[in-house]
Amino acid sequence: MRTVTFGMNISLDGYCDHTIFKPDEEVHDYFTSMLAEVDLLFFGRIMYQLMFPFWADVAKNQSGTDDEIRFAERLTAIDKVVISRSLDNVEGNARIVRSNPAEELLKLKQQPGKKISVDSVSLLPELIAAGLIDEYHLVVHPAMVGKGRPLIKGGSLPEKIDLRLVDTIVFKSGCVALHYWKP
Repeated sequence: MRTVTFGMNISLDGYCDHTIFKPDEEVHDYFTSMLAEVDLLFFGRIMYQLMFPFWADVAKNQSGTDDEIRFAERLTAIDKVVISRSLDNVEGNARIVRSNPAEELLKLKQQPGKKISVDSVSLLPELIAAGLIDEYHLVVHPAMVGKGRPLIKGGSLPEKIDLRLVDTIVFKSGCVALHYWKP
């Protein structure tokens, strides 16, 4: 059975907002190396629209720093599933699934392949409750933002989830990568 990972940049006070953070080379390289083990990205609509077409354009036009281009090329090469009731279409190697994200992820998890990376804050509580997330990669940025979308909305999990810390990386920027496994 495939491993399902969840990775996200967050603030010290637990908010996820890609407009606030400016990941440096080390952080981009960290996420690029994670993607080397992934052959399927599982997006919610919001995250998909935040990431694309931006990263596809970076890869196509070779615009950005070397680390951004490496990340963009790897990200765009991976097949994608986008959970959305409202999107009319997606581009390239992506497909839309309209309903039952946990059921769809379970089917994909049972297929052969590399890891599946979940990139959706809105779907996270449902996928955690279904027992589908095996590991977490959180990059905590040294900032408190006090607003935005929390990683987990209060009351959205049916019970406490205990995790085991398996790795910590401290970057020169002050960001800290925390890697957890579900025991």
